[in-house]
Amino acid sequence: MERAGFLRRRVVDPVAQLLRIGATPHRLAWSIAIGAVIGVNPLLGSTTLIALAIAPPLRLNVIAAQLGNHLMYPVEILLFPVFVRLGITLFRTPRLPLEHGALLHAVKFHPLDTTRLLWRWEWHALVVWAVFAALAAPLLQRVLRASLERMLTGLHEEPVVEK
Repeated sequence: MERAGFLRRRVVDPVAQLLRIGATPHRLAWSIAIGAVIGVNPLLGSTTLIALAIAPPLRLNVIAAQLGNHLMYPVEILLFPVFVRLGITLFRTPRLPLEHGALLHAVKFHPLDTTRLLWRWEWHALVVWAVFAALAAPLLQRVLRASLERMLTGLHEEPVVEK
């Protein structure tokens, strides 16, 4: 039951509050969806800044975009190697030297070549992620919009309680 309480406090209640102050389900769904796809990009440590930079020009709700972004952090860690491996396969890049000590050996004795290779893997992973994001964001937005519209209907049926 603790997990349900956590999700209610950290996800449902903040979204409900945004709906109460007039955010439309359409704009809120896009905000959360864009935040979520940004939240799984393979450039680790960049998601908060990217979401902050993208939200205002797209006229998204910054709070909802950050909520979607931060909720995806565990998924980002899980998808990072997937994006890298798909990039390696798609672009036919040399495989990662993950054998015991191979990466450390490469960094120690060939630092410039290793740095170039790491950046190539990262770039290719970002290309794979961009294709994924272009497909996932509209799908996620549709699912979220339907859920948010139901949530908004439920909020209108709640009695107003003054404090």
